Amino acid sequence: MEKKAIIIKAIEYMKDHLDEEITTEELSKYVGYSPYHFVRIFKEVTGVSPRHYLSALRIEAGKKILADSSSSILKASLSVGYRSMGTFSSLFKQYVGLPPKQYQNSIQDLYGFLNAYDFQETDQAFQPPLPSVVCHLEPPEKFNGIIFVGLFPRPIPDERPVAGTALKPGETTCVFYHVPDGTYYALAAAISWSLNPKDYFLLNRALRGKAERPVAVKQGSQSVVRIKLREPLPYDPPILINLPRLLFEKVKGANKKKNDSDFFDKVKENNT
Repeated sequence: MEKKAIIIKAIEYMKDHLDEEITTEELSKYVGYSPYHFVRIFKEVTGVSPRHYLSALRIEAGKKILADSSSSILKASLSVGYRSMGTFSSLFKQYVGLPPKQYQNSIQDLYGFLNAYDFQETDQAFQPPLPSVVCHLEPPEKFNGIIFVGLFPRPIPDERPVAGTALKPGETTCVFYHVPDGTYYALAAAISWSLNPKDYFLLNRALRGKAERPVAVKQGSQSVVRIKLREPLPYDPPILINLPRLLFEKVKGANKKKNDSDFFDKVKENNT
């Protein structure tokens, strides 16, 4: 059986048994491989280990349950296989970027923020300081929505990126500068405009893409990557990070810096 078909079979088994204890040995036996070879081909296809992928699936399912405002954290925790609500909440915050209850309570507000977001004009002649990473995006021709791009420590968007942004409609290039030295994965997700708030937070149908190779950033370097956005594949890792929240925090931080700068400018004027 083709490698990808084997991994898809294992992932479908995970999805059908999220509320049960699942071991790597059980999964490898189910697909007819030794644990060693199963783990090796799973990482080759998905970029992460079976245990990591299973945790991501569980948190993704938890996000879906909590998107219903009437659902409790305990219900979400038990439904996806966590007997300890503390363990579920801790992993949820690590992967999604905020605690379960805060995620649940913020959906409507962040939905309104995203639909009203004022995209800033970019200076195409701007020469970014080094080190920098230039990302060229290739969305489908008829795509109409918002594209999120980020540099992540791992090939799965399950934690805050070291740098990230959102592109306005029609924009297909962005530049990250002052990027810390390291090796990163350039990942993108595209969300179509929707009247349903859940479509901005449950991203199993979102377009996605990643640069062909990891990006190595070092002092004075400039990297250029291309990301082709496509429909999700059956073995793609879930997109767990709360993208609207990241954009909100970025805008809030930029506004605070501007307000602080304006405040100090006024202080200087008053002292002269």
